[in-house]
Amino acid sequence: MSIATVQNVAGRIIGNIGKVIVGKEDVARQALICLIGSGHMLLEDVPGTGKTLFARALAKSLDCSFSRIQFTPDLLPSDITGIQYYNQKNSEFILRKGPVFTNILLADEINRATPRTQSAMLECMEERQVSIDNDTMPLAAPFFVLATQNPVETQGTFPLPEAQLDRFLIKGGMGYPAKEDARLILERFDGKTPLDGLEPVANAGDIARAAAAYPAVFISDDLKDYIIDIAEKTRNHEHIILGVSPRGTQALMKAAKIHAAIEGREFVIPDDIKAMCRPVLSHRIIAGYTADGSDGAARLLDGILDALPVPKE
Repeated sequence: MSIATVQNVAGRIIGNIGKVIVGKEDVARQALICLIGSGHMLLEDVPGTGKTLFARALAKSLDCSFSRIQFTPDLLPSDITGIQYYNQKNSEFILRKGPVFTNILLADEINRATPRTQSAMLECMEERQVSIDNDTMPLAAPFFVLATQNPVETQGTFPLPEAQLDRFLIKGGMGYPAKEDARLILERFDGKTPLDGLEPVANAGDIARAAAAYPAVFISDDLKDYIIDIAEKTRNHEHIILGVSPRGTQALMKAAKIHAAIEGREFVIPDDIKAMCRPVLSHRIIAGYTADGSDGAARLLDGILDALPVPKE
């Protein structure tokens, strides 16, 4: 498989999403990194910034199955995974599959569900399988969870535990648009919805080929040590309570390799690691109270990157 496969597939999808979402190519790139790397993405931002619209634009760009779950406090685990129900006419149990049996799953406002319901997502996201009663069934490939949550509204929400946060390869946000982008948004959505006319530009086979190609991207031992040094700094930082785990370092290396492939390179450079450090690691560490603000973990990572020497070629 050629690295150009990754660049070509990602470029088509990112460009197609750009027909609906204005000025968020970095978010689209992060979503493609998750999709190609068999990971999941958590979008955390205030209401009205386009999180759900972005998820729908991504889903329509792919010729894959799509499901949406609106998470609420009364949502049950069986509402996600499905149930075995008894058919009296045929005197047998029949499986009714839940919305998790899909390629792309939008978990909207995921932090509104109870911990019991949240636990139903863990096996799906990590093992790519669902257990219902005594049966265990594999999920389709690709299987990508794009979850959203609102960071400013806490009433009626249940914070995601660290174990579940760790299932997300990347945590990102839409952010407010720049002034010129805001004008374009008003013009683009003036009396019309560009999402309606969006057509698929890739399919499951394209994603599978890209996933098979990116592992060939070369990363030097010096850059592997650079990743380890970043993790070590988080584990020994005075303002970080919980540092990056070995799974976190693996996630950063994977994301850096896919980022390099999307950029058309067959090798990782330090900029790939720097670009992926915040979105991959910020939700995998717990910052102490001295790191004020919701982006405290991200700012601590920036400080670590500034202090560490960058490997030379």
